[in-house]
Amino acid sequence: MRNIFLAAAVLAAASPAAAEELTLERIFDSPSLEGSVPRLPRLSPDGELVTLLRNRAEDRERYDLWAIDASTGEARMLVDSLKIGTGAEVSEEEKIRRERARIAGTKGIVAYEWSPDGEIILVPLDGDLYLASLDGNVRRLTETKATELDAQVSETGRYLSFVRDHNLYVMDVSTGKERALTTDGAAPISWGSAEFVALEEMGRDEGHWWSPDDRHIAVARVDESGVEVVTRAAIGADGTRLYEQRYPVAGTANAVVDLYIMAPHGSGKVKVDLGTNPDIYVARVDWTPDGSALLVQRQSRDQKRIDLLRVNPETGQSKVLFSETSDTWVAVDDDMKPLKDGSLIWSSNRSGFNHLYRWKDGEWTSLTQGEWAVAELDGVDEETGHVYFTGNLGAPLEQHLYWVDLDNPGRPVRLTETGWWNRAEMDDEARRALIYRSSPAQPSQVYLAGPSGKRLAWIEENRLDPSHPYAPYLDSHVLPTFGTIKAADGTDLYYEVLSPPREPGKRYPVFVQVYGGPTGRQATRGWTSPLHQYLVDKGWIVFSIDNRGTPDRGKAFADALYLKLGSVEVEDQLAGVDWLNKQPFVDPGKIAVYGWSYGGYMVAKLLEAAPGAFAAGVAGAPVTQWELYDTHYTERYLGNPSIDPAPYTAASVLPDSASIADPLLIIHGMADDNVVFENSTALIAKLQAEGRPFEMMVYPGATHAVTGEGRQTHVWKTIERFLDRSVKAAP
Repeated sequence: MRNIFLAAAVLAAASPAAAEELTLERIFDSPSLEGSVPRLPRLSPDGELVTLLRNRAEDRERYDLWAIDASTGEARMLVDSLKIGTGAEVSEEEKIRRERARIAGTKGIVAYEWSPDGEIILVPLDGDLYLASLDGNVRRLTETKATELDAQVSETGRYLSFVRDHNLYVMDVSTGKERALTTDGAAPISWGSAEFVALEEMGRDEGHWWSPDDRHIAVARVDESGVEVVTRAAIGADGTRLYEQRYPVAGTANAVVDLYIMAPHGSGKVKVDLGTNPDIYVARVDWTPDGSALLVQRQSRDQKRIDLLRVNPETGQSKVLFSETSDTWVAVDDDMKPLKDGSLIWSSNRSGFNHLYRWKDGEWTSLTQGEWAVAELDGVDEETGHVYFTGNLGAPLEQHLYWVDLDNPGRPVRLTETGWWNRAEMDDEARRALIYRSSPAQPSQVYLAGPSGKRLAWIEENRLDPSHPYAPYLDSHVLPTFGTIKAADGTDLYYEVLSPPREPGKRYPVFVQVYGGPTGRQATRGWTSPLHQYLVDKGWIVFSIDNRGTPDRGKAFADALYLKLGSVEVEDQLAGVDWLNKQPFVDPGKIAVYGWSYGGYMVAKLLEAAPGAFAAGVAGAPVTQWELYDTHYTERYLGNPSIDPAPYTAASVLPDSASIADPLLIIHGMADDNVVFENSTALIAKLQAEGRPFEMMVYPGATHAVTGEGRQTHVWKTIERFLDRSVKAAP
């Protein structure tokens, strides 16, 4: 309760004398109402500077590279994307990678990398590579028609590596001379880049890895010749372009990924022994701290097993150190950390919740335990023996940074302030941390912290003072309330409610925001979307609930979705609607539901499962047939349809589409390469054949995320008009 009072005080102090009306145009205009939200903040190797990508006040989608003095907080622009960029059109390869990274529509600088000596920064821009020095000088390294991808600085800083035209190149930094380490790369063969499912689903965006001493480089060879070719029609305003895309739909062949180890000049190449079964996933690749071995996480096709392989870099021979197994699936993460003494940190759900363990000489030691979840391993200080991680110990709606002792693990020590949602990035030695945080009363902030958690400097305070872009709208800003309801099996489900000031006896329409999928949650103590605040201003109550299957609640909670997507999560969302119907301030006849991607799928399944429960539904980019989605995501939860198609049939939207009786608006980008447009066309054809009315809005050229200030505004004006007609104006 104290945090609520403090939040209210902060908002009151920031409110200007004259409030303005929040509009959809302003929500998507520049500057962003979130304030200055940097991307990719990173510490320099010496800890003296923090670099980040900062968007421009006049163009929220264009980013430049900035540096901030960690001791004084003084900021300066290092690389101006407009001054050095060519403005060349982004290649199709780069567009696909940005779509996978969920940064489609961004302009300017989207990635960069420090050299280990802290003297230079590698900056890809407009398809070429540049080196920036700390004095502001920028040196162009490449000037080619082809786009250089997956650019990296080697561990000693002597070399740069990148992929061009499907082959891996290495450049000597001092001379600028480049060498092709591979020459046979040409579609469908590529070297040095991550394959589609690694980028989209596995969180692995690298395809080559330097050893700590630069003696070796491990390189992925990807053969997509067996992957099904999908002809994707990118329907745009100026015509339709056809792309033949290698897309591994569920139940079909994946790319074959092999690993090779070679010297920086390409000699001494050896193939890594990944086993006799080529139908596996190369989930993660790391080097031991001394470079004596390569560590490879090999995941089985059914995702029920991950083997950790130790590879001899001279011969390519491997052996299994240990295996992690599950009856459902083993999640891929970034929590494996090899230590200098030969032991390593590993995370596992073997106790029922995700926790950290130390593996040493074949023995396991539990570092954390209890009915709460570790979200991520953030760093290990091997001198002090502190293991840093984020998790939700004692605060399921919050996330905090903690440390636990490596040799004598006890109760974790919390380092961040309660009442906030935090995440952290630490330097290699785990001596300093960049803390990202937000709360219901404060948009995202970033600060530099020491090992005790003490704030050393603001990197982006983003204070909600009268000069903040959101300040004119603070008078109507409302704070969420949280609570729990019971699922059918007695499990607590957390919900979040945003409500306008309620008048006694009045009933309000409800906007249910749904996602519901296994990789996202909504009820957290973080900053709320200005869109939700806009809806509240318009008289809506905004409601979200995290159903069974969403993350951070333990393995049993997550496993509820296994082999039955579209079942228990629908049941839990309807339990939330039942709770809403019992509230004296809710109009039971005016409850709308909206979702995008998996949320769009949920909208369709909810309307099918409970006709009349909702006054209307808005399904954005919905999955309607899981057979159209990729292998790694879909088979994790539904199995392989070539072996057992029954879970796919049960999860599909199409068989029960005739049950949809309530007003439905379908929205989809016509160049979506993630949830392909065919998902929506299959549904609308079925609805038309069944004589079921619906409305539709499509966006030519738009991918899975509809980007651009004008088009985003159009999306939400379309939604608002539809809901005003179908819900608010309905009798």
